[in-house]
Amino acid sequence: MNEARLNSLLDFLAQEPTDAFTLYAIGMEWKEYNPKKAAEYFEKLVQHHPDYLAAYYQYSEVAIALQDRTKIIDLFEKGIALAQAQGNLKTLGELKNAYMNWQIEED
Repeated sequence: MNEARLNSLLDFLAQEPTDAFTLYAIGMEWKEYNPKKAAEYFEKLVQHHPDYLAAYYQYSEVAIALQDRTKIIDLFEKGIALAQAQGNLKTLGELKNAYMNWQIEED
């Protein structure tokens, strides 16, 4: 985690508390070091910007790390539906593959 970058992002967030990119970037900064903290920012992102497609893949990885089965399913299903609606075939494939891999590991 880059502490200086995180502090800058938190300053930006203080000025615009629902800025999509800033929420995403903060979630990414926390993702490896504190998944629970990352989940807070990704949750705020999908609440305020449900069409921010990149959030669903990253947030689903955080939910997997936290073993939040209900959230995992919700994120994958919403992300897949959004990718289809947006016609984003690359992200659609990535989400479907990740979801399928998670399901296989769950069995």
